[in-house]
Amino acid sequence: MAARAFGQGQALPLQFCIFKMADEVNNQDESREVENKQEPREEASPLVDEYGEPLTEEHEHVRKRPLYRRAGFLIAAAVALLVILFIGGRYWLYARSHESTDDAFIDGHIVQVSPKVSGYVVKVYVTDNQQVKAGDLVAELDPRDLEAKVDQAKAALNAGLAQQKQAETQVTLTRVSSRANVQQASAGVQQARSNVRGARAGAASERSRTTQAAAGIGAAEANAQQARAQLAAAEAESTRANADVPRYQSLFDRDEVSRQRLDQAIAAAQTATAQVAAARERVSAAEAQVNESRAATSAQASTAQRAQTQVSAAQAQVNEARGRLAQANTAPQQVAVSQAQAASAGANMQQLEAAVAQAELELSYTKIYAPDTGRVTRKSVEVGALVQVGQPLLAVVPGDVWVTANFKESQIGNIKPGQPVDVSVDAYPDKVFKAHVDSIQSGTGARFSLIPPENATGSYVKVVQRMPVKIVFEPNQIDSQHMLAPGMSAVPEVKIK
Repeated sequence: MAARAFGQGQALPLQFCIFKMADEVNNQDESREVENKQEPREEASPLVDEYGEPLTEEHEHVRKRPLYRRAGFLIAAAVALLVILFIGGRYWLYARSHESTDDAFIDGHIVQVSPKVSGYVVKVYVTDNQQVKAGDLVAELDPRDLEAKVDQAKAALNAGLAQQKQAETQVTLTRVSSRANVQQASAGVQQARSNVRGARAGAASERSRTTQAAAGIGAAEANAQQARAQLAAAEAESTRANADVPRYQSLFDRDEVSRQRLDQAIAAAQTATAQVAAARERVSAAEAQVNESRAATSAQASTAQRAQTQVSAAQAQVNEARGRLAQANTAPQQVAVSQAQAASAGANMQQLEAAVAQAELELSYTKIYAPDTGRVTRKSVEVGALVQVGQPLLAVVPGDVWVTANFKESQIGNIKPGQPVDVSVDAYPDKVFKAHVDSIQSGTGARFSLIPPENATGSYVKVVQRMPVKIVFEPNQIDSQHMLAPGMSAVPEVKIK
């Protein structure tokens, strides 16, 4: 009855239940005694107790009563049953509303500190387990080699600046000289035409004109030879410049040269082609001059054609002046070449400025600063050691920690982000940390291992998998008296209901 009342949620006192069961047992015993008195008892040998004293009928009845019918035993059994039901009920209710695991540990960020340049360590400013702040100087490398590189880069920058100024000045000079050459060639054409008119008018100076024409043959041939040499040089330069274009195009496609350098190669090829055309025109003009001079000389052989020879010589001078004018008209190409050289000098300046900035940046890397606030751990750097780029020197462990708990996959269905968690840490058995579920990893821990299991091969044995759950501490739960470090064992209890 007491157990049934407890199951129905009725709050019956424990003492009342015990007395009630004792009364029922006594009533049953009295009814048995009445029945025994009514039946005739057979004669038996008298019974004695352990001291030899004869036993009364009441004592004999007590001795023959079974243990499970005795009042003391029933009272003790009832008490034990109630205690078991009470404890078991509380555990059952607790287990329904909580999920826990001992496969959990404190986790946190571990920031590795490594140098960006190689060098010898000259100073170390921290020790093991020292508290540092973000931006604190932790070590310093020998800066002398990098300081020399900075000075060298600055010297190259100054030289490049001088070349840029020279190229800009050359552009202005080419423009001015090109205008003067055009004006001079135009004047030469006018003068040659005046000479033609003078040759026609001055028959008296026919012999001198003939001598001048003969001398003009050698000059014209020399000019023609020079023009051919210039044409060959221009063609060779044009061949080289045009061959550079596809090479720079291939380098540009692989991002090994800049677009500016490719444009420079194209401009150089165009300039070289224009120079070839100008050289051919000069060759044509020079050959025309030679032909005219030879014709004039042949004409001069005849005294009857002396005046005409003079006219031919003058006309040859006109052609020569026109050739000079054509040469002077290549001024835009010459200006373009100068501008291309100035642009190349400007690009070289940018490259040198970038080299200076890179050298100064590498020099700044000789001072190594703490990337985050935390405690220094695994310090392996010492003064005088040669360190390489990316070599771990020390690690900084920030104070931001959390719990990574590996729950069974059968427990994950009841765990949701935001649920409260009580965390017990082995290092502090008397302290319970308040936390909450932050997130659940999308995948089991075994799936992200170095060699994940493949159930499609070999003999398959079902194994309960573990799901990592991130548990974040509530604010003001961690203090200086209860330091939590990554790797410490923890036992989280998630309240799911």
